[in-house]
Amino acid sequence: MARIGMVNYINTAPIYEIWKEQSLPADWEIFEGQPSQLNTMLAENRIDMGFVSSYAYAASPEKYQILADLSISATGPVGSVFLFSELQPEALDGKTVLLSRQSDTSIRLVRIILEEFFQVKPRYAIGDVYGEMAITSGVSAVMAIGDDALRLKSEKRFPFQLDLGEIWHKNTGLPFVFSVCAVNETFLVEQPETARAIRHTLIDCREQGALRMAEICDRVARRIPMDCDACSLYLMGIEHDLPPLKIEALERFFQYLVDRGEAPASTLPLKIFK
Repeated sequence: MARIGMVNYINTAPIYEIWKEQSLPADWEIFEGQPSQLNTMLAENRIDMGFVSSYAYAASPEKYQILADLSISATGPVGSVFLFSELQPEALDGKTVLLSRQSDTSIRLVRIILEEFFQVKPRYAIGDVYGEMAITSGVSAVMAIGDDALRLKSEKRFPFQLDLGEIWHKNTGLPFVFSVCAVNETFLVEQPETARAIRHTLIDCREQGALRMAEICDRVARRIPMDCDACSLYLMGIEHDLPPLKIEALERFFQYLVDRGEAPASTLPLKIFK
């Protein structure tokens, strides 16, 4: 049995829609979830590998390796990880910022952006961006990811919409890697060839998906909902590879976490499984 976690947002559609068409071994089982849910499942050994928040690797680097050449990332605007704010970011010092509980990586990223790049220290709360807390007058900004972020963007409820991938790129010159495909060390010891076969299948699906983007957009756009042109523009900005520049970007992000006491020094150097 190989238990594989797949993010259930449309940002994985160029891989996952193709995966679902394949004739695959019966013992390769998919578990869908939000990034934070998959993080927990991987940590509790309820899945063996999967697309998890980059932070999940940094939090427990001794437990995992990163599958080579797979990620959910962006070079510049990502289009689905935003800080929606009533105020300019420079005015958020001491204000309440609501952080989506769906992504451990984006929670750390927005705090780095606000505290390190904009030099402000807001108060943070964690919750559901469409929950009661999100509509109270005490919340000045909301960090949302994935399909929630796409919906909030289309609703235009907030005067300031800051794409976190874009702000990271402007300040570092690097892409940002939101999710990696991590695999448990114990699974690698027991089934390394299965891990390689799954990795190669995911990469093959990615390559096929890139050639069938218009068809994939037509399938998934209605989930937001958004029109096919907007969906295509969004998905064209999502990247699923992990070349050396993105490994450098991951290391930069992880170094911030180490320096801030949010990850152990053993996070670096990265462990990559090919």
